[in-house]
Amino acid sequence: MARVLVYTCPGSGHAFPPVATAIALRDRGHDVLIRTASGSVDAIGRLGLDVAPINPRIEAIPLEDWKARTSIGALVSACETFAKRARHEIPDLQAAIETERPDLIWVDTNATGAAVAAEASGLPWAHYMPYPHPAPARGVPSFGPGFAPSNSQFARLRDAGLSALSPLAFRSFLRSHNSRRAALGLSAFDRIEDLYSVAPLLVQFSAEPFEYPREWPHNVRLVGPALWEPPALAPEWLAAEDRPIVLVTASTEFQDDAKLIRVALEALAGRPYAVIATSAAHDPGDFQVPANARVERFLPHGPIMRRAAVVVSHGGMGTTQKALAAGVPVCTVPFMRDQFEVARRAEHCGGGTILRPNRLRPDRLRATVEEAIERRPGAERVRDAFARAGGAEAAASALEGLAAEGQKVAA
Repeated sequence: MARVLVYTCPGSGHAFPPVATAIALRDRGHDVLIRTASGSVDAIGRLGLDVAPINPRIEAIPLEDWKARTSIGALVSACETFAKRARHEIPDLQAAIETERPDLIWVDTNATGAAVAAEASGLPWAHYMPYPHPAPARGVPSFGPGFAPSNSQFARLRDAGLSALSPLAFRSFLRSHNSRRAALGLSAFDRIEDLYSVAPLLVQFSAEPFEYPREWPHNVRLVGPALWEPPALAPEWLAAEDRPIVLVTASTEFQDDAKLIRVALEALAGRPYAVIATSAAHDPGDFQVPANARVERFLPHGPIMRRAAVVVSHGGMGTTQKALAAGVPVCTVPFMRDQFEVARRAEHCGGGTILRPNRLRPDRLRATVEEAIERRPGAERVRDAFARAGGAEAAASALEGLAAEGQKVAA
């Protein structure tokens, strides 16, 4: 049996994805050790897993990409945050390796410093990715703006131009990242995409047809979405609700997306729906709530999604995939980060609709929500494909194989 050390970025959207796989590994007899954000320690610890917080200095460096004016600017800002965190991640993971003596290390792709420490350790190691794979591929549009796949000459020229700009946009990050690699005796990266190809295994928490068909990198294992969330009882009032439910969600990390909830409440007021909104990073008291709606900071999404007619969100990967995995269509208003890419994939696979944030008005949102409700057959097709991908058990098997190879080499 193996000792597996899991290392995540701050934020529940990064702490929760590997949990179902960690449970599967534990149930197969492996020791699983998780180092994650302090806010997720209690929820994961209640599962009986060995969990401890990462260095608080890492959590003290917030993502501020929501301040950027463009999707590329947001990606550059996020990379700057990852670089700042990396200085603390390296010694943090090195200390965990020294203490825990793992046989395998499994690292969040956004924990770029931890990945350097994992690679330099000489131990078998792997990545996990809880968002769409950003590496370029034939037939796949450039990552970031949320372009639809196209084989037109214009699209090819557009993507070629964006590919040419990528080295310039990420030059500062690559320089600092390569200095950390050099300090630990590792070779330099030539491209930002090298971040995702360096690990022998990358567990991609996604699957086709949500992902665009492509020739996947050699190290990628598509397993479908990571669906774990802390166990919670359904609200008592849910059983009595007989109207079609529209679940509206905001991000758990502040992204200045309160406008989505405000417009949704106005757009659907008086309509024949029960509107349930979770405000997360925003104060529920800041919203004017019509008679057919309720707003709470947090509610368990799982039981509500199973009853929902549609999920309206900012396009976070976790929320979007949980809805589609339940066969529920999505209406997405992407604001930043990978949300434009998530939204476009949901639309492209037939499971949802998109409304750009600069077009967010009550009449437009209402029409886009009602169009999404009609896309349930597409959402159900994605649900079935996700189930075939294997989920946590498939991820656990891939990690077991990597650990076994490492143990053979050590012997």
